[in-house]
Amino acid sequence: MTHQRWTLRTENTSYTVRLSPDGPWVELDAWGPLGVEDGPSALDRSRRTHFITPADAAPAEYLPYGTRPFTGSELVVSGPGGDRGSWWEFDHVEAEETALRFAFHDEQLGLRTVLHYETVPGTDVILRRTEFTATAELRLERLDSAAVNIPITGVARLTYLTGQWSQEFQRTRLDLPRGTFTIGSLQGVPGHAYAPWLAVQDGEAPAAYGIALAWPGNWHMTAEAEPGGSVRVRAGRVPHEGAVLLAPGETLATPQLACAFSPDGLDGLSRVWHRYERRLTGERLHRPRKVLYNSWEATGFDVEAAGQLELAKTAADLGAELFVVDDGWFTGRADDTGGLGDWWPDPAAFPQGFDQFIADVRALGPDFGLWIEPESVSPGSRLHAEHPEWVYRIEGRPGRLVRNQLLLDLGRTDVQDFVIGTLDRLLGTYDIGYLKWDMNRPPTERGRPGAGRVDLDAEHVAGYLRVLDHLRSAHPDVTVEGCAGGGGRIEHATIARTDVVWPSDNTAPLDRLRIQYGFLHAHAPHVMSSWVTDAPGVFDPRPRSLAFRFVNAMCGVLGIGADLRAWTPEQRAEAAGWIARYKEVRDVIHRGEARLLGTPDDPSCGVQYDAGGRTVVAALSTGRLDGAPLVPGRPQRLRLRGLEPAARYRDTATGTSYGGAHLLHHGLPFAWSAGHDADLVVLLRE
Repeated sequence: MTHQRWTLRTENTSYTVRLSPDGPWVELDAWGPLGVEDGPSALDRSRRTHFITPADAAPAEYLPYGTRPFTGSELVVSGPGGDRGSWWEFDHVEAEETALRFAFHDEQLGLRTVLHYETVPGTDVILRRTEFTATAELRLERLDSAAVNIPITGVARLTYLTGQWSQEFQRTRLDLPRGTFTIGSLQGVPGHAYAPWLAVQDGEAPAAYGIALAWPGNWHMTAEAEPGGSVRVRAGRVPHEGAVLLAPGETLATPQLACAFSPDGLDGLSRVWHRYERRLTGERLHRPRKVLYNSWEATGFDVEAAGQLELAKTAADLGAELFVVDDGWFTGRADDTGGLGDWWPDPAAFPQGFDQFIADVRALGPDFGLWIEPESVSPGSRLHAEHPEWVYRIEGRPGRLVRNQLLLDLGRTDVQDFVIGTLDRLLGTYDIGYLKWDMNRPPTERGRPGAGRVDLDAEHVAGYLRVLDHLRSAHPDVTVEGCAGGGGRIEHATIARTDVVWPSDNTAPLDRLRIQYGFLHAHAPHVMSSWVTDAPGVFDPRPRSLAFRFVNAMCGVLGIGADLRAWTPEQRAEAAGWIARYKEVRDVIHRGEARLLGTPDDPSCGVQYDAGGRTVVAALSTGRLDGAPLVPGRPQRLRLRGLEPAARYRDTATGTSYGGAHLLHHGLPFAWSAGHDADLVVLLRE
């Protein structure tokens, strides 16, 4: 039994584990392309250990502190006596073609642990999680979802997504020859600083391994470059209280950790994640993502019916299919100091009634959408006066305001019921087809006086997911957008329950290009909401054309947020043309295979989408626009990928026909100038 192996196979990969000959644990035997398990394991080692235990040197899939005392463990647990550590025994394995479950028990401690593995049909993703059942009172200080072992022959190259508010998803690289690397968040959401996503490569080798944690709360990922040529990544949730208490008879499951592999580098790995997220979206993928107009940047808090209808009429004339009223529509919301929690349309802003206003918008053609921030409350609101106990607070300590607001304790069932009731009332009373859920502050004084034993972060997550699940079941036709001050809460649990997410509040053209470049490494185009605005650059202030802003936004789900009243007739006509072109190709963008062409650091970059014999290329000039890009008379080129070399491809706009080999080797030509800094090319395979 100790030498038995089990292999899970996906579309293109194999994942093989075995029971270790050295002790009661599961360890990785092989992970990579199909057939990689056919031969001696690349993780085999000499088994000579000095000053550490065999468990510390093993490519173990999951081990507790105690059994693995020195080199990083996934579980730190103590019992009633206070001694930390578990020394478990193997119980049994349940093996199916698409799933594995390994059970272990520690009778003395009172703990049963089950490691879960599951393939995802139609993808190269394997889902992992761990489940704990207590037979005694237990204290879990660390309860990671899994450990992921990656064979490395040289220096581990880590790629991760960093940032801050308005600068999320910056692709960042680090070479880790030895040592420990950690990213995470304690903000109650994944946060703007790091995404719960990591890719690992063996130096310059193209093959890429990736992990992504499905958890919209506190989290960490820790990569350890270990002696003997391997990298081991631990990932999981982080309890707010420092530990989770498990009572006898209770069972606790960790968040899912998705594991992926591609032989085609980070670009290939991105397509693995895209396919997985298309599967998470399910049947909703086949509903066209409507071109929206959001009035926030045009009017801010100055929301009133006549001005909104003027914008809606202009947006509809351009071809917008959805009109969204953002913050400022409800009572007491003249600015960001009041109103949150009192989710009733302001009668002064809508003198003919909110239902009549929505009917007037719909009469112009577009669907109607609404912004809401259901987790937050203003100190002066009626809700806070009636239920001050509903906010996070610590007895005797002042509650700090962030953006002039407090945060509701969504882990409370009564708060969840209030939020569900509010959403049901709004969606049941008014003809609303789109809901933008925002969250503009993290929890600070995070407590629930008198509650006793709590797990506040996990309870908030459970409440958040309960509300989203209710939205999906009770209002299946409503499109839901996820937002948290921009891209502060984007991960697989949220993506599975929403239709689109908002990557950043920064919509400036070159800033947004970098944000979207990083975002598309981890997430799919069909969930990436992106607007055309007039916003100037924050981090890269170089000007770009309206065409650039449109082509960049068309790389995901197109929206417009500019003040259309200030646009000239020529700008409006150009916008209408771009919107019409987008509608012709959005099915390819949202359901096709995406390839990132170049980077924002190159003079030209873009995204290529392929589906059903059509290739759409969004091309963008990121370099200087006041001179010849290479030598006089020679255009820049973007080399395409994934085409058939022997096939021919025709540009639908110009009629030019290219050989596939030409596009692969030389690329599409673009003659950039000050007046031409972006293009959208549609190629038909002949």
